[in-house]
Amino acid sequence: MRHLLAVAAGLAVLAASACSAPAPPRSAVKPSAPTGPATLPAPTGDQPVGTTALHLKDTSRPDPWNLDVDARELKVTLWYPTKQRDGDRAPYMTPKESELFLRGTGIGGVPDDTLSKTRTNAIKDAEPAGRSLPLVVLSPGFTKPMSTLTSLAEDLASHGYVVAGIDHTYESYATTLADGRIAECLACDSDTDPGFGTGVVQGRAADVSFVLDQLPSKWDGSELIDRSKIAMAGQSIGGAGAMAAMVKDSRIRAGIDMDGTTYARIPKNGFSRPFMFMGSPQHIPGGRDTSWDRDWKLLTGWKRWIVLTGADHQSFTDVPLLAGALGITPPHGILPAARTAELTRTYAAAFLDQHLKAKRQPVLDKPSARYPEVKICPAACSQS
Repeated sequence: MRHLLAVAAGLAVLAASACSAPAPPRSAVKPSAPTGPATLPAPTGDQPVGTTALHLKDTSRPDPWNLDVDARELKVTLWYPTKQRDGDRAPYMTPKESELFLRGTGIGGVPDDTLSKTRTNAIKDAEPAGRSLPLVVLSPGFTKPMSTLTSLAEDLASHGYVVAGIDHTYESYATTLADGRIAECLACDSDTDPGFGTGVVQGRAADVSFVLDQLPSKWDGSELIDRSKIAMAGQSIGGAGAMAAMVKDSRIRAGIDMDGTTYARIPKNGFSRPFMFMGSPQHIPGGRDTSWDRDWKLLTGWKRWIVLTGADHQSFTDVPLLAGALGITPPHGILPAARTAELTRTYAAAFLDQHLKAKRQPVLDKPSARYPEVKICPAACSQS
């Protein structure tokens, strides 16, 4: 299930998705001439953003990957509005996390701590501000730490959302636990096993429900959250996890799958809560991945299926934004990183504004001259 995905000439990143295309071996990874530290795009909302991390332990279940521990440990990163405009920006990764991520993805030729120097926008441990804010849970792709969705998380928080990003322990190259230990990707040893994807999304659904249970008592800013307004979004198998979590937990009112093959089975009588598929051209109707075709028929409520022309599997993450720091030039035909970040932010926020804030978003209903790369499927999409 793990495949090397060519994000740019010589760049490869590991992703767990049955829809991922085969790519060159790691020996092809030859980054050169890095541009210096990456800088994430500024949030587009009018509110400053704070961030903090929680470490939670679920003693009701053993860890599905580490047989030597009898509890599931999770790191949850929170982004939220704040009134504070000054302070230390949160680190993107620790130096050790950067080292393990680069090693795992097969990227060499740059210092091990390169990604720890990425410039973020959120103020570390800033005081939360606001009231009755919707909550959005984020889940990253397989092998990816939660930090690879930071740009989206910061932007949503600047628009008045609390965002809870979950690092699913032992499913990414590096997760720093409460005591400073680094949990590496134990699940990577099992990713070719039959039923692997189904097992992963079931575990992620359990992680999400546990986090929703714990937030009210474990985060001092939880009084900001309107617990009747919860949504979830994820990339790759994190998007599949959004579907699985919604099927399992009725507290999640709406969901977004960003370019992820789905595994959870929807009830035969249908699923009526709002859901949006947002993907690359490999997810056009009738395309290589048929899971969206299957599930689309069972979505009986508000639904959208949009495809971004020129996007690839990693376009919905920060990975393209990091390419310059790794000395990589995007290949011809792939949308620029800043544009894919803009499109991802715009359509994710529109969906969430419509379904958690009751603000109708015309951009979701018809093609937009401002965003010509976006096709609304199935009608506007054809296999090519």
